[in-house]
Amino acid sequence: HLIRPCTALNESINFHMYSSHDLQQYRPTLYQSSILDSVVSEVNPEKVLELGTYCGYSTVRIVRLLPPGARLITLEFNADYAAIARQVIAWAGLEDKVSLVEGASEDWIPRMKEHFGIETFDFVFLDHWKDRYLPDTKLMEDCGLLRKGTVLLADNVICPGVPDYLEYVRNSLSYKSCYFKSHLEYTKAEDGLEKSVFLG
Repeated sequence: HLIRPCTALNESINFHMYSSHDLQQYRPTLYQSSILDSVVSEVNPEKVLELGTYCGYSTVRIVRLLPPGARLITLEFNADYAAIARQVIAWAGLEDKVSLVEGASEDWIPRMKEHFGIETFDFVFLDHWKDRYLPDTKLMEDCGLLRKGTVLLADNVICPGVPDYLEYVRNSLSYKSCYFKSHLEYTKAEDGLEKSVFLG
């Protein structure tokens, strides 16, 4: 079926997501998006978990870079955002590659194996409630969803910030982490992404 060209796709996503002033603050910079693209291309994952769909921008960016047969599961707590994301994903022609689930991450992470038949993920993108980054990472560990080599990419680790998560992944012997410095779209205040490889 039809998969939209990248330029037209980006224009549609920008229209859906950022026509409201309230949503402008969440617009990712081109550099942040390029980091996401680069990490996904490097990992070349077949099984992806996205925590925090928002309006589907990152979902679409990730899915378009996945190999044939790959699968992405994305979790979104907010029903309004999930409805917009479904429209964006459908317009992009990517419904067959994405499973969008509404609900709390702490409720769905333990159900991944049973509900989706997922044993482990190759790549996890964290972009949801910041106070859930650390507990959800530990929950994924406890549920056996991370394998040796699984890559976690956490967004907005400086603004609004996730100091407890950064302290954990940077000091744990179970992870090898590196920081990608970026900035917010309008204020130019520092922000960034943290890439962490699970070592088992």
